[in-house]
Amino acid sequence: MVIPPPVRPPRITEFLKPYVLKMHFTNKYVHAQVIHSPTPTVTASVSSQEKALRSSMGITRDVAAVAKIGKILGERLLIKDIPAVTVFLKRDQKYHGKIKAVIDSMIKAGVKLL
Repeated sequence: MVIPPPVRPPRITEFLKPYVLKMHFTNKYVHAQVIHSPTPTVTASVSSQEKALRSSMGITRDVAAVAKIGKILGERLLIKDIPAVTVFLKRDQKYHGKIKAVIDSMIKAGVKLL
């Protein structure tokens, strides 16, 4: 008599959202990146410290600069054929101000939120 192998439940990575948006704000700069969660690799990232962006932005920490960063990140995601992302907010982050500016400018660029 042959005993069949046990049936395993599907892996947790099948239920995870594949691309996650994470943001980090300091007093001087803004960083935003999209991470592929099953394989923890950075898919696309934008920072206000990049040389190409510093010359075009006067102030690197206000809401207008953050909106520009969100727009650039959205364009970079569409170039890599990533149509949708999930937003990861920390406990102290709320959907207003700079965070809202990043997300809204990504939506205007054509990226959908899951």
